[in-house]
Amino acid sequence: MRKSTALAYLLLLALPVLVGLTVSTLLLVDYLSPSPLFCEVGGGCDRIRATAFSSFLHLPLPVYGVAGFTVMGTLVLLRGRRARQILLALAAAAALIAVFLLSVQVAKDTFCKFCIMVDLSSLVLAAGALFRSKREWDFPEGRIPFYAGAVGMLLAVGVPIALGRTRSGVPETIASEIRKTPPGKVTVVDFVDFECPFCRMTNVEFSPVLETYASRVRLVRKQVPLPMHPHAIHAARAACCGEKLGKGDAMAEALFTAEDLTPAGCDKVAQSLGLDLGAFEACIHDPSTDQQIQKESAEFRATLGRGLPTIWIDGEKFEGLQEGSVFEQAMTRAMANKS
Repeated sequence: MRKSTALAYLLLLALPVLVGLTVSTLLLVDYLSPSPLFCEVGGGCDRIRATAFSSFLHLPLPVYGVAGFTVMGTLVLLRGRRARQILLALAAAAALIAVFLLSVQVAKDTFCKFCIMVDLSSLVLAAGALFRSKREWDFPEGRIPFYAGAVGMLLAVGVPIALGRTRSGVPETIASEIRKTPPGKVTVVDFVDFECPFCRMTNVEFSPVLETYASRVRLVRKQVPLPMHPHAIHAARAACCGEKLGKGDAMAEALFTAEDLTPAGCDKVAQSLGLDLGAFEACIHDPSTDQQIQKESAEFRATLGRGLPTIWIDGEKFEGLQEGSVFEQAMTRAMANKS
């Protein structure tokens, strides 16, 4: 094989295989992790992952990427007419899928940089497979080139997996709460701002799911009153004091639906729940209440929280407004891990 042909072979066939295989493995590690390890939390990759296009036949799409590039990479290393023809057929199919997936991102105006890299690798590989078929290119003969290519593919899979293992997807704040939960129960950590409209809408979706699994869930609410919501701090204090006085869940549900979260409004909520107003007011003005809120807000930042609502179901993280079915599926997975 001439040097120019070898370089074209490398650029059009070997390189897209290695890039596609590496990035597909990286995405698979991310998809199998409770929270993103490589993708930006709440970014395009994270949003694409939350759509119906992130899986096929109940398997994450990156599984097919890893399998596909592994097979096509093997065909790149093999010599002969049959290997060239099979590679061309598979690469053409992969290119069509890539075009479809790119169009989905355009339609949704949501872009995953890693997904785009995989799709572009598929398109370049298809072009390379076509040139190879027409010009009857083959990988250099000999064991050394073949083994070098095979090692490159192994590294393309192994390096992202190794990097993923060096990163923890579950922050210590969440891991600590999980350790406190009795065996057989699922830990739910809900970082909340009662004045946040998306937190309120999420609660409407999540509450029925929590009720269904009430006996098998340990629910922990942590207060993160955002500065942009003037009455969130009053509601956070009321929630903390409701918890201390034995009405934590009832207080939280009432605050999620209350129209008035001023101090007077929170007093009315406490009164409606039958709490001792003297004890409630004493708790509200106790410096330890604000210290607790500050501590929980700091814990939210320590988990690299970027926005509310943020809910952890065991080691699985959910940011932003979610549908009830998402929580139902997450609870089902968590329960399955307990059995």
